[in-house]
Amino acid sequence: MSQSPILTVRNLSVSFTTNDGIVDAVKDVSFDLHKGETLAIVGESGSGKSVSTNALMKLLPNNAIIDARSNIEFEGQALLPKSDKQMQSIRGNRIGMIFQEPMTSLNPYLRVGKQVTEALTCHQPMSQAKAKARALELFNLVQLPNPEQAFKKYPHEFSGGQLQRIMIAVALINEPDILIADEPTTALDVTVQAEVLDLIKRIQAKMGMAILFITHDLGVVKHLADRVIVMCKGDVVEEGPCQQLFAAPSHEYTKMLINSVPRGLKTPIEDSADMLLKADDIRVRFLVKPHFIESRSQYFEAVKGISLTLKQGETLGIVGESGSGKSTLGRALIGLLPSTGSIAFKGQNLDELSAKQRFALKKDIQMVFQDPYGSLSPRMTVGEIITEGLTVHQPSISRSERMQRARKALQEVRLDPTSINRYPHEFSGGQRQRIAIARALILEPSFILLDEPTSALDRSVQLTVIDLLKDIQKKHNIGFVFISHDLSVVKALSDRVIVMQKGEVMEQGNASDIFNHPTHPYTKKLLAASFDIDEQVA
Repeated sequence: MSQSPILTVRNLSVSFTTNDGIVDAVKDVSFDLHKGETLAIVGESGSGKSVSTNALMKLLPNNAIIDARSNIEFEGQALLPKSDKQMQSIRGNRIGMIFQEPMTSLNPYLRVGKQVTEALTCHQPMSQAKAKARALELFNLVQLPNPEQAFKKYPHEFSGGQLQRIMIAVALINEPDILIADEPTTALDVTVQAEVLDLIKRIQAKMGMAILFITHDLGVVKHLADRVIVMCKGDVVEEGPCQQLFAAPSHEYTKMLINSVPRGLKTPIEDSADMLLKADDIRVRFLVKPHFIESRSQYFEAVKGISLTLKQGETLGIVGESGSGKSTLGRALIGLLPSTGSIAFKGQNLDELSAKQRFALKKDIQMVFQDPYGSLSPRMTVGEIITEGLTVHQPSISRSERMQRARKALQEVRLDPTSINRYPHEFSGGQRQRIAIARALILEPSFILLDEPTSALDRSVQLTVIDLLKDIQKKHNIGFVFISHDLSVVKALSDRVIVMQKGEVMEQGNASDIFNHPTHPYTKKLLAASFDIDEQVA
């Protein structure tokens, strides 16, 4: 590690003007980053991690106020006084960035190949053929399936994990001096997470690149970081070498973060519980290459004849790598994707219901989506978002009563009820996911499909949400289908687990059997790739 830092941050303070007044997001933060070093910034959602790094790139929204005493220097150049035009030669070239939400970071109207090569040709004189070759090389490095086909596809044709790998390729394509990684493995399954982190480490060793790594996953931090900064409510509360900080944390907040690991197993349900959901031979296929003779059209089968059951009050966990068909299966179960096979909800075959009966069922069937930003309307306040379902399904309730229930829902997911008049863009990724969970819970449904509901949440909030989901499930006897790549969360929340790969079930059984005595090689591979903080700290 070189003696002089490549990046120096001094007295960084950032505030935002909101409907509720001035909010201090970052307070007097200072740190150095050296060439070849990996510095991790950890803390709960809303602690100021992402705001700090967005300030480095001058990507803060218009309502941001940077204190006049703040100073950020990259190789001796002060960044804050630079214009947007001057920053263009630095962003994506000298300093690369992997954003937290890949689904909203890519242009939906452009093929991903065009977007990846554009990041290269904007900064380097290069032919399209050479740019494409470089892009395909990186697609191979981040293990994106079928790179040649992927180059021609649009963002909506990829899973969340595959989109994150594309964003990593964009960030690395110019071999930057500094890589800012804002939750780069949030949407990745454990096997790809391990591979991507090893890839980043190899590229770092090859190029001497410095990495500023923002995450709430302490298992990843312990695997990757040299030094750690711990932030809480905009302040740096502790910093030091990674191993030292994990072995002997001094601040109570750091100790709380390290101890916030989902543990234990869910209390089993009664054998006599009523059947809630029954699905037989579910198949989902997508048209890949149309032909004017239908029988010659090419299809991709994403879900291949899966059958499952779910009882009242039971949680069925579905795990597997990105692209395995987890989310596709979940959407097919609630009718968001066309499928073949039969689905019965509370004994009623969904294909036999009228449109009016299907509408009445929607109150009973809710979903929490993987991407909290894309699933929340930017034009609606938090209160309007959470109470929208009440407005549709319980129109007789007064506005004041709806808002009262919305405040209670915000409290349940550990958000300040006074934030009810704020908009989604004013919250961190983790806070937005809690808003999405509150929206699903407020209708007290019988069944909730949870698609990666805790992927954007820091560990301490994950524990709160897991306990919250357990309490609500016990109180209202709700059935959950829980889709996740976070094995510790699935283990803590699920009664039974299905392990999927390439649209098929590799293994299924009770959670304790799957995690303690896996039989299929693929399940063993998933468990071996998981960064378990308990094992690492021990």
